[in-house]
Amino acid sequence: MAKQTHSMAERLEKLEARREEVSLGGGKARLEKQHEKGKLTARERVDALLDPGTFQETGMFRTHRTTTFGMDTAKAPADGVVTGSGAVLGRAVHVASQDFSVMGGSAGETQSQKVVEMMEASLSTGTPFVFINDSGGARVQEGIDSLSGYGRVFYSNVKLSGAVPQISIIAGPCAGGAAYSPALTDFIIQTRKAHMFITGPGVISEVTGEKVTQDDLGGADAHMTRSGVNHFVANDDQEAILIAKKLLSFLPQNNLSDPVQVNPDDIVEPNPVLRDVVPVEGKKGYDVREVILGIVDHRDFLEVQAGYAQNIVVGFARINGYSIGVVANQPGVMSGVLDINSSDKASQFIRFCNAFNIPLVTLVDVPGFLPGVAQEHNGIIRHGAKMLYAYSAATVPKVTVVLRKAYGGAYLAMCSKDLGADRVFAWPTAEIAVMGAEGAANIVFKKEIAEADDPVTRKAELVEEYRETFATPFMAASRGLVDDIIDPADTRREVAMALEILRTKRQLRPDKKHGLGPV
Repeated sequence: MAKQTHSMAERLEKLEARREEVSLGGGKARLEKQHEKGKLTARERVDALLDPGTFQETGMFRTHRTTTFGMDTAKAPADGVVTGSGAVLGRAVHVASQDFSVMGGSAGETQSQKVVEMMEASLSTGTPFVFINDSGGARVQEGIDSLSGYGRVFYSNVKLSGAVPQISIIAGPCAGGAAYSPALTDFIIQTRKAHMFITGPGVISEVTGEKVTQDDLGGADAHMTRSGVNHFVANDDQEAILIAKKLLSFLPQNNLSDPVQVNPDDIVEPNPVLRDVVPVEGKKGYDVREVILGIVDHRDFLEVQAGYAQNIVVGFARINGYSIGVVANQPGVMSGVLDINSSDKASQFIRFCNAFNIPLVTLVDVPGFLPGVAQEHNGIIRHGAKMLYAYSAATVPKVTVVLRKAYGGAYLAMCSKDLGADRVFAWPTAEIAVMGAEGAANIVFKKEIAEADDPVTRKAELVEEYRETFATPFMAASRGLVDDIIDPADTRREVAMALEILRTKRQLRPDKKHGLGPV
């Protein structure tokens, strides 16, 4: 029998030293550079996200196998990514966090394989996946192997899509092909110190002659206000982690789970404040978020893409402790009209909620789709159809409240009864019609107005006549397109009661591979 050369104590000491070495990533100096930039390290981000003592790391001692271009001597602790599982607010998640201190966080064959393994673990266990991005891009020394790794990550993103929630935190550079993985996830949280683009400012300048800074091209504000690529903007890593935690609190673990009840608030007491939020005059603006806060539990609303397409508001809240998705026209911006960007924003959110069994509450105050040559040429028909498709395809409970204007095709697109709304309520201020009374009068009574002794006075009379006849909630209610006309103060209770009875809703659809909605 061979003589043992090391005792168990010596082996454990060696193991501990190795763990300590790997946990330092690229070394203390490089970790300090992260701190000097106001950023957390890869492991600090994981520790901040997960509940204390719950992180179980996998692949700590994995590294590359490349020998070309000096890589045979290059050290890459954990191959530049920290992976494992843990809990967020007591619920299991899988996580990957790129380590910029190790070869700039570059993604090679092994790093991508570690990420893919975590994604597959998320899928098999039905748990959310959080990927914290901080990387200089593909590891060029590994050539095609690094590209192959990206491809496997993209493929796994698609496998997970609609099965478990995927959240990307962009906490540093995310350029080139690396940017496509976050784009395939459900939500992107980007810090103000991070940049995300396919082609950097230098290449753009060389190829097109355009001059642009990193912030203007791929900064957090640029993607929030212009491209609509990200969903949340965080001032720093700590805030990004807090947003991720709050977001996860609203989501079920997977597509087979229903949202759980959390800290319900009283739903019985009426809220008279809601009677004064919406002006009776149709052309006066207001902030629909005040209506939302007056309906949901604890006035707690997590708005998604708050700076993009602000003429529509989407986000998560709770009613009676259960998560809901809210979609609402914003009359304070562009009168709440629907356009290309707002249609894309809303339809994407609707599809997410439907995939993860989150009921939809829709608040309607919409004058129509935005007219204009640019809108038509850029495909408002195709983009607007996305909302029609998303709502029609959604099988989750759908409750709609018409607050004021609901005109034309935009009324239908905001989850009307004909698009499958399970309950439709209207406030007394609701105007449901093909178009506004003024426009309708110009068409219906054109000849009568022209022949009147006093056209101005006669038009005003006919506008009021049309409004009283058609543009009221009573006409829609008489046709069964509105289930009830309610006191605004009772909205919270009425919506909560409807959602409670709809919690057991089951709706079968024709068996098919998938629909072919507009993209």
